Amino acid sequence: MDIRLGHLEHPAVLALLQEHLNDMYKTSPKESVHALDMDGLNNPAIRFYTVWHAEQLLGCGAIKRHDHALCEVKSMRVAKAFQRQGVARKLLARMLDDARCEGYRVVALETGSQPFFAAAHALYRRFGFLECAPFADYRLDPNSCFMQLTL
Repeated sequence: MDIRLGHLEHPAVLALLQEHLNDMYKTSPKESVHALDMDGLNNPAIRFYTVWHAEQLLGCGAIKRHDHALCEVKSMRVAKAFQRQGVARKLLARMLDDARCEGYRVVALETGSQPFFAAAHALYRRFGFLECAPFADYRLDPNSCFMQLTL
């Protein structure tokens, strides 16, 4: 697996991000969807990662800088054909390593609270994330689960 920075405009990445958004809107009420679209990801505060095997896209994810101490995991998605093969684990490990190198003290995230997100919850817990209160601009929402990891 090759983890690369960028490639946001690649057609395979665009398709995977659209699949991600489609699933988020199928799973959660519109007002509870916090997934970023292309405009949201194309932001200097965001470092976007893609995971490849040869030239086949396996997954993607991002880190959003909130301030010097806090960053947020965004847009974690593994292509359906490659789920449960360690892609998300390797990507999250790389993103957390980069967050440590950048000097962040806390990595937080928001994900859905529905059963659809059970695998994501399990992944984050394996890395030591714990549930927390809403952070940054988020508000308490029964459709959201907030987690954080102190580095």
